[in-house]
Amino acid sequence: MFAFMKKPTKLLPAESVLPGRSTPLEVPAKHFVNGHPLKPPFPAGLEQVVFGMGCFWGAERLFWLTPGVFTTAVGYAGGQTRNPTYEEVCSGFTNHTEAVLVVFDPAKLGFGQLLKIFWEGHDPTQGMRQGNDSGTQYRSAIHAYGEQQLKQALESRELFQQALDRSGIGRITTAIAAAPEFYYAEAYHQQYLGKNPGGYCGLGGTGVACPAGVTLRRVSA
Repeated sequence: MFAFMKKPTKLLPAESVLPGRSTPLEVPAKHFVNGHPLKPPFPAGLEQVVFGMGCFWGAERLFWLTPGVFTTAVGYAGGQTRNPTYEEVCSGFTNHTEAVLVVFDPAKLGFGQLLKIFWEGHDPTQGMRQGNDSGTQYRSAIHAYGEQQLKQALESRELFQQALDRSGIGRITTAIAAAPEFYYAEAYHQQYLGKNPGGYCGLGGTGVACPAGVTLRRVSA
């Protein structure tokens, strides 16, 4: 469908993106791996965050394997096209990035620990790509829920940049902002590597450890 289009290498003006549709894509009711709900309402006391780390298949598995994570789902965020399809996102004409919704129990798993997994789980210095995957859909992003998450995410970026500088690695390109609407991806993408254990992952970190301070320093309420 999009073979005739030249794939953009940077984000487009909002008026240039595809319109999308009013109806959300259908997804299963339950997580393929742990059986928990994919969509809200979630149990009281849980928190959520959305991460963009490149191909969302490998990123999602990284988080569902983490103790304290209640559920995960893959989808699209950060663009303007409503309820986009995978093909539309791949075209570069939606401004969305592939993203993972992580719902977690803060009594069991601190937000700083999730940030450590995020920073170490991919290379946040690559701009509009991740490894061999190239395009705006693979950009690094943290979509935070609430002021405290946002402040912690920004602080963690500064700390990790210092660690990267000491290792002679480039500048972080991760976008950090308040969470936009999260659009669930098609059913076959959900927990893809749970259904296809030998499938493509594509994630690779820098080899630099994220400072422990991101799990220790808290923002006052």
